[in-house]
Amino acid sequence: MEIVRPAAEAAASRFSFPRRPVTERSVAASTDEVISLLVFARVVEAKSFTAGAGRLGLSKSVASARIAQLEERLGTRLLLRTTRRLSLTADGLALYEQAARMAQAADDAALLAAGAAAQPRGVLRVNAPVAFGERYLAEPMAKYLEAHPRVKLELVLSDRFEDLVEQRVDVAIRISAKLRDSTLVGRKLGDDRSVVCAAPSYLARRGSPENPIDLIHHDCLRYSLVAAADEWRFKSGGKEFSVPVSSRFEAASGSMVRTAALAGIGLAVMPSFMIAADLVAGDLNEVLEPFSFARLSVSAVYAPSKVVPRNVRAFVDLLVDHFRTPPWQSNGQRLPGPQRTTPQATTPRATTPQATTPRVAGPRVAGPRAKETAPLRR
Repeated sequence: MEIVRPAAEAAASRFSFPRRPVTERSVAASTDEVISLLVFARVVEAKSFTAGAGRLGLSKSVASARIAQLEERLGTRLLLRTTRRLSLTADGLALYEQAARMAQAADDAALLAAGAAAQPRGVLRVNAPVAFGERYLAEPMAKYLEAHPRVKLELVLSDRFEDLVEQRVDVAIRISAKLRDSTLVGRKLGDDRSVVCAAPSYLARRGSPENPIDLIHHDCLRYSLVAAADEWRFKSGGKEFSVPVSSRFEAASGSMVRTAALAGIGLAVMPSFMIAADLVAGDLNEVLEPFSFARLSVSAVYAPSKVVPRNVRAFVDLLVDHFRTPPWQSNGQRLPGPQRTTPQATTPRATTPQATTPRVAGPRVAGPRAKETAPLRR
């Protein structure tokens, strides 16, 4: 559509409906004005009276009459019509810029209403870390499928951070200190913490580290999908510091790192949701407990959208409700808090620390809880 622009910018600044006193009764456009503006916007968008009217379910004559009334009401020409061409005048362009915004708002409202009214249906594709999905997603998925029989759910388990758009993922579970992709919308499901741990058999052979600097004398299991896996970060006295670690074993699977730790191959850093039961059973022991490691957030993320699909919203809402009390904390696991007294870390030095006599870190018995087997360290 061509636009005739004699002094178009000046027209845009002065153009409006005839001025009326600004009162509570006169500030709003009438229903008739709104309809005429919508017809005008559709005709301009379609570059045709016939096509624009068709989008609104109107005849060409009705649309033409509406725009003619609008021009008469405003006292100006909005469109220039020929047998082959439809062009906007400068006043028509100024009005269209306002009418187009109104039409877009109407479209958004209609889409929102349609989405709110529709029942969840179709395919919902969910991505989650392998261990988390295997341990904690079966129950909420069963509840979701029972509540929404028109939805088919596809679960893709992967320890890599998949690209949601590229992999056609609707909802992903992310477990990290912070979301890597700030463009995603995230709903928090719970908190978790990283734990430095090892099997009693390993600690019997190599001793238990008392300070992060002691890690330079230990075999540490490397999770290769984590950035800077050759350094473990701790926090002490409000300051963060890194300790280089050496590894004779690495894997791109969190479950495999856990299996290697259980086999006594070395020390591992694991999220507590993966090893909470192992700590309770005494199959793994936590070490360096006084020193804070990374605090983690468990989140459900999805791509931003003006209107969130109903099946996505229903699934995320169910996850938020299901994990209101995280199951990995129900067995006594606790998160680090400000009430803990954190000892000062030894600053890493080039000299070799004094060797200590290895000791076995096994179950401990104390006070009235003597009947418990391998309790978590308090």
